[in-house]
Amino acid sequence: MMGISPPQLSLETFRRQFPALQNKAYFNYGGQGPMSQAVLEAIVQSYRTLQQVGPFSGAAYSWTVQETEQIRQAIAEELGATPNTITLTEDVTVGCNIALWGIDWRIGDHLLLTDCEHPGIVAAAQELERRFGIEVSTCPLQATLNQGDPVAVVASHLKPNTRLVVLSHILWNTGQVLPLAEIVAACHSYSNARPVRVLVDAAQSVGVLPLNLTELQPDFYAFTGHKWWCGPEGLGGLYVRPAALDSLNPTFIGWRGITKDRKGVPTGWKPGGERYEIATSAYPLYTGLRQAIALHHEWGTAQQRYDRICHLSHYLWQRLTEIPHVHCLRSSPPQAGLVSFQLPNQSHHQLAQFLESRHIMLRTILDPDCVRACVHYFTLESEIDQLVEAIQQFPRK
Repeated sequence: MMGISPPQLSLETFRRQFPALQNKAYFNYGGQGPMSQAVLEAIVQSYRTLQQVGPFSGAAYSWTVQETEQIRQAIAEELGATPNTITLTEDVTVGCNIALWGIDWRIGDHLLLTDCEHPGIVAAAQELERRFGIEVSTCPLQATLNQGDPVAVVASHLKPNTRLVVLSHILWNTGQVLPLAEIVAACHSYSNARPVRVLVDAAQSVGVLPLNLTELQPDFYAFTGHKWWCGPEGLGGLYVRPAALDSLNPTFIGWRGITKDRKGVPTGWKPGGERYEIATSAYPLYTGLRQAIALHHEWGTAQQRYDRICHLSHYLWQRLTEIPHVHCLRSSPPQAGLVSFQLPNQSHHQLAQFLESRHIMLRTILDPDCVRACVHYFTLESEIDQLVEAIQQFPRK
């Protein structure tokens, strides 16, 4: 199968910038992406700069202000948003928790999840239910992977007391890409009395899908830089739609999110997404993520990168379907970079260990019980062939 030619930078040249790709076949981008040498050097150099000028000095403060503005702008451009809608966080889970805990919950309110959400989000919803007496329920989206209408499923589970719907743009276990704009529209139009807000776990979509959040209109969109963007761990963000801003109160509060009078007395919240930021962060990570985002643009546009991801996931899916004892969860080619499959009557954990012993990295998923392989736009067809050949060599019971 012929690959899509990279539009600007050859894959060989591009891949040489990633030390982690030199000695393994890597299929774990949905867990954590490898950092390029340029990203690593940018982070180290930023720490050196801060130490040279004095980490708590006027020069350091000016540097951190500039870096904060630049990464907020870079993220906003990638997401089709404006900088004031972006809150800088540590990761997806922190972003989701800002939205989950910032709502003014009342006893009897309804929170709707899908049956494909990450355990960390499910656990937070359970604690909200215990602490505030709200109702938490799930809708069955996993069953719509190959047939059915996810928009209709979500809409049919909305209630007059629904305050928030939580779902993932790309389901982390099956790789299904949800029709987000249609789901959001169904939620927003459900009630004239009170809007049904939508919180999106974007762990698997940012860095994969070409995005315009201004058009998609999710209320809250939580993402990270350390997966498909291949940036440093410990830096992510939350998009808050301007229309939803006043309905979401800060839960954790610090100097970065407040306004003050001339004597330093707190007077209120910053006007945009900054209000949910707390205090000192690892600012050199901002430089690292900005470098990571810029590096992707050296290869091609967001659409070009997504097209190649789909090409490669199709290739992997096709190769897997040719193995008699392998069952792909999707009955048609994937719409993004996650390819989940099963080996009936075999231990998926043992398969993952077997593959890692051969320097091939992927992961298992518990629900549904499967193996998940992730391809990025700079994955090679030869790596996919290597994975498929190793699966064929896995000792069967």
